[in-house]
Formats: sequence, structure tokens, C-alpha cells
Amino acid sequence: MVELNEHRIDTVFQALSDATRRRMLHELAAGERTVGQLAEPHAMSLAAASKHIKVLESAGLIRREIHGRTHLCRLEAGPLADAHQWLAFYERFWTGRLDVLDRLLREEDARQADDEKRRHPRKEPTETGEEP
Repeated sequence: MVELNEHRIDTVFQALSDATRRRMLHELAAGERTVGQLAEPHAMSLAAASKHIKVLESAGLIRREIHGRTHLCRLEAGPLADAHQWLAFYERFWTGRLDVLDRLLREEDARQADDEKRRHPRKEPTETGEEP
């Protein structure tokens, strides 16, 4: 089971490694598209688009249905859940690191503001409203 899952994640990340395929998935998130519709924004041939689609299919990210001469593609987002789960483990790591960075930057900003106040103290107006 673990080996099958690892292979599935590998094929998902391999499919996602290409910007064209990521854009195709983004298009499919809005609804099913034909191969021609997926190829058109990338100014590529149907054969080139079909190669990308085959990679997405092998990763289980899309399903292609053939109706006569028309090939309709539909997003199958299930395999993305495994990839998301894998990434979530590392998200905790980076979130912790980013929280530390945020705290350090806020402390630095506060120190700089304090230094600025000491170098340029604000003159308080007198009770008559005049500057001292």
C-alpha cells in the first residue's frame, strides 16, 4: 500500500512539474474541456496537447472520455489530496519557521522605532498650545 501511494505521489508531482500541465488543470477546474480547448491557449498542436494530457491521465489527475471524434477531459482532483497531505507535513515546518521570522522582524521594527524616538524626541506643546 505504501509503495503504491508513493508511486502515485511521484506521478502526481511529475505531472505537476510542467507549467503547461498545471495551466491545463487550472482550466479543467472550471469544467470539462476538449483537447483542442486545452491546446488553444498554449498555441500547441493537438498531438503536443495529447502528450501532456496522457501524463495527467497516468497520474490520475484527469479523465478523458471519447465521444465520436471529440475527446472531453475532466479534472479528477482526488490524487491531489495525497500530494496535499505530503506537503502538509512540511507546511508545519515552514509555518513554524515563518512564525519565528515574523516575530524577529516585529522585534526589529520595534527596536528601530524606539531608536528613532530617542534620536528625535517629539516636542510636546505647552499648556498654552505654543511650542516650547
